[in-house]
Amino acid sequence: MSNKEYRPTLAQLRTFATIAECKHFGTAASKLSISQPSLSQALVALENGLGVQLIERSTRKVIVTPAGEKLLPYAKSTLEAADSFLAHARGANGALTGPLTLGIIPTAAPYILPATLRILSSEYPDLEPHIVEDQTRHLLTLLREGAIDIALMALPSEAPGMREIPLYEEDFVVVVPDDHEMAGRQDLEVSSLGDVNLLLLDDGHCLHDQIIDLCRKADVNPINSATAITRASSLSTVMQLVVAGLGVTLVPVSAVPWECTRSGLATAGFAPDVTASRCIGLVYRSSSSRAEEFEQFAGILQRSYLEALTQARRAGVEVKTVEPLLPH
Repeated sequence: MSNKEYRPTLAQLRTFATIAECKHFGTAASKLSISQPSLSQALVALENGLGVQLIERSTRKVIVTPAGEKLLPYAKSTLEAADSFLAHARGANGALTGPLTLGIIPTAAPYILPATLRILSSEYPDLEPHIVEDQTRHLLTLLREGAIDIALMALPSEAPGMREIPLYEEDFVVVVPDDHEMAGRQDLEVSSLGDVNLLLLDDGHCLHDQIIDLCRKADVNPINSATAITRASSLSTVMQLVVAGLGVTLVPVSAVPWECTRSGLATAGFAPDVTASRCIGLVYRSSSSRAEEFEQFAGILQRSYLEALTQARRAGVEVKTVEPLLPH
């Protein structure tokens, strides 16, 4: 029977939520940086106080009970509200201070983060940034679960319960071997990609899907027998495949200074009237009370992208004049 005077602590709720997420006591204890006995004691205290079994224990696995499944969203909402309270208390008037967890897609992280982290260190020393690099579908799951605060990804996310801040439209650049007939050209059409072996990132990367969509709009089939069996999970690997003459690829312009300056590679661009780009922006939960902070952070990411464009110009890429999208 529950104790009507009982009030769970945040630590007890966090223990329950973490065990439910990890489905393993040892993993949950490690994630919370506490001992497994302490973890078990906190869960027992919560269950006894509520008079409800939340977690079913067995020698082989951990199961969230039906009652636990019903109460879990409320525990997560309470923890999120407490974290938001602390974040606001640490930063008056929406200032960027305290912990902030940013999720970011792999085709943006290496190129946007260097400038972003430098700006944060210099101008926002009281901010405690945490970075999670992952594919879009995983970042949206982490957002829904409250494991991250915001995510930088391609828009639209089309995810219910989320808000978006468009940041910039980013052009694609064609990367070819340095002796390729396309090298250096700036008059390509999307249909030109139908004449080459197009190398793509593996399924699950949003850049893979963006290039597929771009090609299909021009009635180009980007998948053929030569490239279908070639798989890569990073742009760096794709670049090595291009150097080896296995095909050509497309990269976002921000990646050029880091990925396309190695020996054996050259770039080419689309004609001025061709639209070959992606929209990048921030996504966060519509229930979050930190919208003002996130818009501040959006401005920092815009500045970081403009720095990446400057680096691309220095690398010899013809970059169109860019007007960053203003946060809404």
